Amino acid sequence: MTLIKSISGIRGTIGGTIGDNLTPIDAVKFAAAYGTWIKEERNKETYRIVVGRDARISGEMIQQLVMNTLIGMGIHVIDVGLSTTPTVEMAVPMEHADGGIILTASHNPKQWNALKLLNEKGEFLSGKDGAKILEIAESNKISFAEVDDLGKITVNDAYIDLHIEEIVNSSWVDVDAIKDANFKVVVDGVNSTGGIAIPRLLEELGVEVVKLYCEPNGHFPHNPEPLKEHLTDICKLVVKENADLGIVVDPDVDRLAFIDEKGNMFGEEYTLVAVADYILGKQAGNTVSNLSSSRALRDVTEKHRGKYQASAVGEVNVVQLMKDTNAIIGGEGNGGIIFPEFHYGRDSLVGAALFLTHLAEKKISVSELREEYPAYFMSKNKIELTPQLDVDAILAEMEKKYATEEISTVDGVKIDFPENWVHLRKSNTEPIIRIYTEAKSQQEADQLAEKIMQEIKEIAGI
Repeated sequence: MTLIKSISGIRGTIGGTIGDNLTPIDAVKFAAAYGTWIKEERNKETYRIVVGRDARISGEMIQQLVMNTLIGMGIHVIDVGLSTTPTVEMAVPMEHADGGIILTASHNPKQWNALKLLNEKGEFLSGKDGAKILEIAESNKISFAEVDDLGKITVNDAYIDLHIEEIVNSSWVDVDAIKDANFKVVVDGVNSTGGIAIPRLLEELGVEVVKLYCEPNGHFPHNPEPLKEHLTDICKLVVKENADLGIVVDPDVDRLAFIDEKGNMFGEEYTLVAVADYILGKQAGNTVSNLSSSRALRDVTEKHRGKYQASAVGEVNVVQLMKDTNAIIGGEGNGGIIFPEFHYGRDSLVGAALFLTHLAEKKISVSELREEYPAYFMSKNKIELTPQLDVDAILAEMEKKYATEEISTVDGVKIDFPENWVHLRKSNTEPIIRIYTEAKSQQEADQLAEKIMQEIKEIAGI
């Protein structure tokens, strides 16, 4: 089964059978459930929903199905076409819309697509709201409009430019400093909408752009998750072009990674660290990331006399804790920057502009900037268990075993040791425990992971 129905949206592979994959029938069903929820939640005379998509091959088909379902419910649609997740998030409040749908499967391969659902603030739905939509989808209590009450589609393809305009005009972005730095940047847009948005932003900032895989045709030239093992082409091209850095985004442009001038990864975990360092250097405040993100953010926050806190994994959880703690910057270690001055969502365009401002003001190279931050190394592993085993009981035993250490049970079990940490999370869909560790060397991180995995196996009797 490759249709994943969760509180954060509907994700699946194109084709196959209804209910097992993201078929046209499933796209209509869940769009209608979302439309029904919008009507119940907003309870108005007229409704408006913003719809945009990344450049996936299936995107246009899914978008037409979703938009026509909504107009069949009497809902007006603002079609922003090829766009980015953060752009749609910003378009919703700009349009005074009741919600938004982004058609993207984020970093998943090209056969996947998804409906990411937003509320009237342009933010991802809460768990409670997502659960309600799933309930509506299975209830068959969905009503469509009569012929005189059908909605209309309005096309507005200006929002990427409006998004860029907001960034360029922000007091947080020093356009003059960036222009004076004469940066040359290679951009890998993985043949999706990042190939439209990122070069356009950089050109507005006076940056020389070298494009790599920036044709938005949905044929991803490599695995679209921006990890080191997938980015050999841009690493080579940065060196060949004698560029100052490389910028890599995922297909919907909410994850951001950098390549230094030597062709080395800056480190996806360090995208947020560097941007937070810049923001905290301008304004005192608190930060938030999730429990599986690098300790380096905590170190940088404390250096600036702020307070760092960790949320459960998931963007909606990070956002909620940021609001609760008045955090001025936050995000996720996967390269997701959330800067509330713009909106409460991961935004690679905002992240890139802030990073370039930081680099321009410091007048140093990307590799030199990386050396300023604490060096941590991660190991990510998983243990597959039999369905009969009680995963919660196993995690409870690990919590008991390390009761003298600093422990969080907000999301699984995280054990903070003085020099390193381990985070144990169970999968919601499979009998799996994910094991993330971080330490001051790769060897130490790997050894800690091996030790913890062995202890779990002993508890489980496997």
